[in-house]
Amino acid sequence: MKLPSNTVYASWLALFRLYAGAFWLLHGIPKFTQSQDFMPPTGFMPDFVNNAIAHTSGWYHGFLLDTVLPNVSLFAELVRLGEVVTGALLVLGAFTRLGGLIGVLLALNYITAKGGLAHASMWSGLDAAALVLSALNVVLPTGRILGIDALLARSRAARKPEAVPATPAEPAVFVDEPPMTGPTAPTS
Repeated sequence: MKLPSNTVYASWLALFRLYAGAFWLLHGIPKFTQSQDFMPPTGFMPDFVNNAIAHTSGWYHGFLLDTVLPNVSLFAELVRLGEVVTGALLVLGAFTRLGGLIGVLLALNYITAKGGLAHASMWSGLDAAALVLSALNVVLPTGRILGIDALLARSRAARKPEAVPATPAEPAVFVDEPPMTGPTAPTS
């Protein structure tokens, strides 16, 4: 059985990338267009942080309580900006590994805020799907088809100087020499 070509695999990866980008944009854009529903003081973000404080422990609980809650407006901005930037980078296929990394960090944060990775129920939700889709963009070159990364790769290849063909190595020549004598001669 013959395997599909690299182009076929790259095309499927591009579809996963586009889907992941659309996912992040569909979650991020409404946070800008309907700010009152997301931003403090009456939006979703303060309620989410307070709920997370109630369901977490350890260092993350302290981080939410001491850092995020007093600066909830700043973190709300970072969340919605992170989602839109992730989505835009993935849809455009530009710096897809960076976009995937931001998506992984966002998804891990959401999962941790809801109780952590140790609960099996966390692996069956949208946050886990976002984590996996984003991680694909970190570890695989998903922007090499239908993306700006493909154009950047081509321009880098065009600027790279052509490789000079290697000259064949000279064959080894053995020269007869008289045996060593005197104080520098090896002893047996």
